[in-house]
Amino acid sequence: MSFKIELIKDKVLSENYFILRNITYDLTRKNGEVIRHKREVYDRGNGATILLYNPRKKNVVLVRQFRVATWVNGNADGRLIETCAGLLDDDEPEVCIRKEAIEETGYQVGEVRKIFQLYMSPGGVTEIVHLFIGEYDDNQRRNAGGGVDDEDIEVLEIPFTEALAMMARGEICDGKTVILLQYLQSSGLMD
Repeated sequence: MSFKIELIKDKVLSENYFILRNITYDLTRKNGEVIRHKREVYDRGNGATILLYNPRKKNVVLVRQFRVATWVNGNADGRLIETCAGLLDDDEPEVCIRKEAIEETGYQVGEVRKIFQLYMSPGGVTEIVHLFIGEYDDNQRRNAGGGVDDEDIEVLEIPFTEALAMMARGEICDGKTVILLQYLQSSGLMD
């Protein structure tokens, strides 16, 4: 059974960097009762991310960068360890992650595999993130990485077992990264 939804108001509050909307709607519950909801919804576009892994070396490539939202929420220096990622803009997800991989990590990846397409914070953010994995090798390194424009990204090549330990200790606490590390762990690709 689908819910009946009637849009009452859709007001743009901000178009500064992305779009923040105030939405009022009536939701008819399955028992027929109508409930009015007022919500703010943040539309930042959709994104893609990739976990680079090397089964021969038993390593993964992650990045560390400043994320203002984590700093505002108590992350002391605001830096977060995560898989490289970016917004799709007008690109297809696979095109996006290939660009992000070379810009952020310096690796030009070959074959990639899409694992999931997930809403990461559906209570107030419209974004869908496309999650990929891809093998890398030293001969695919094209530059030092580090990002473009206003980015200041540190590239981390670390043993897979250490990445799992960092996740268990809470040092890796980014949702998309945890999901991809756990996927890689359960896949048997690093055995």
